[in-house]
Amino acid sequence: MPTRRSLLWGASLIALATTALLAGCARLRQTPPAATVVRVPDAVHSEWIPADPQAQGLDPAALAQVLDDGAKVPALRALLVVRNGLLLGERYYGGATADDLQPLNSVTKSVTSLLAGQALARGTINGSGATVAALLPEDVARVPNSRAAKVTLAQILSGHTGLQYDWLAQYDELESTPDLIRMALKLPAATDPTAWSYNDPAIALVSPMLARAEGQDLARLAERDLFAPLGIERYSWRRDRSGRTSSHVGLALRPRDLMKIVWTMADAGAWQGRPVVPREWVADSTRSQSPASWRVAPVSDIGYGYLWFTGRIDGQPIIWGWGYGGQFALWAPALRLAVVTAAESPPPEQVGVQTQAIMALVARVVRAAR
Repeated sequence: MPTRRSLLWGASLIALATTALLAGCARLRQTPPAATVVRVPDAVHSEWIPADPQAQGLDPAALAQVLDDGAKVPALRALLVVRNGLLLGERYYGGATADDLQPLNSVTKSVTSLLAGQALARGTINGSGATVAALLPEDVARVPNSRAAKVTLAQILSGHTGLQYDWLAQYDELESTPDLIRMALKLPAATDPTAWSYNDPAIALVSPMLARAEGQDLARLAERDLFAPLGIERYSWRRDRSGRTSSHVGLALRPRDLMKIVWTMADAGAWQGRPVVPREWVADSTRSQSPASWRVAPVSDIGYGYLWFTGRIDGQPIIWGWGYGGQFALWAPALRLAVVTAAESPPPEQVGVQTQAIMALVARVVRAAR
C-alpha cells in the first residue's frame, strides 16, 4: 500500500510534469506575430456598473485583500470580479490600465467555441458531427489518406481528435508553417486515440471551417456576432502566415470586455437580457466531456467541455477558459460569480508558480462569496 509520503511525491511529480510541459512553450509564446488593433463597427457601447461587494454577498475585506495581494504576483496585469452582473472589484497592476488590450493566449479557444456554437445554431455547419472532410473538402483533397479527415468538429472542440501532436516539440513548426491547415491534416494517429489531448493544430482548423461555412473570416464573424452585440469596441487578433485569423491563440481584449464574454456565458448566453450565444450551446460546451490531464491547485475534478475547462474549488463547480501564464476567464454558476485575470507570459522557469499564484487568488474570491 502506498504511504502518504509516496502519494504526495507522486502528486508532485505529476504537477512538475505538467509545469514542464507548459514551460516548454513559454519561449515560443513570448513574441507572437504582431496584430493590428481593430475598431468594431456598430458596437453598442456598454460598461460595467460598480456595486458594493457586501450588498452582493461578497466579503468586502476578503476581496480587498485579494486585490492588494495581486500586486505580489509580478506578471499579473488585471483582476476583475463580477457578481449578479455588477462589478465588485477591479485592479490593474504593473502599469496596466483598463483601456489596455491584454493577450488572452489560449482563452482565444474558448471564444472560438462561442462562434462555433453560433454557426451550428444557424445551420451553416450541419451539426457538430460534421467531419473535417465535409467542412474542408478542398483542403482534404490535397492531403491523401489524412487521418484528420474523419475527425468531427465535436472531437476537435472536446480534445478527442485521436491525432498525435507534441506541442513541446512542434510549437515552432506551428508558428512558422506557411500552411497550418496542411500541418493539421498531416498529423499522425495518436497512440491512444480515446485520450484527451490538447491539440493546437486541430483547433486551428476551426477558423477555416467557420470561414468556409459562413463566407467570412473568423474575426469578422466575431465582430458581427459577438463583439458588436456585447459592446466590445476594440480588439486585436493575430493571423497565421497564410493570413487567416487564428482560432487557437492570438486574441487580445480589454479585461472588461473579456468579462462581458464570461458573464454572457454565466447568464445562459444573454447579455443585458438579449440572447447572444445559444442557450443550448452554453450548456453543451460547458459540460465536461472527459477528464483533462492538466492540474492547477486548488481546483479539483478538472474536465474539458468544448474548449472550456470545468472543475471545482472546495466543491463549488467552476467553468473557465485557461490561457498560458494565468489568463483566466472563470465563473461559478451557482454563485453567479465571475473572475477575469490577465497576466504577462512568464519565462519557462516561472510558469508553474505564476499560474498557481493567480489561480490561488481566484480561489480566494470564490471562497469570499456567500
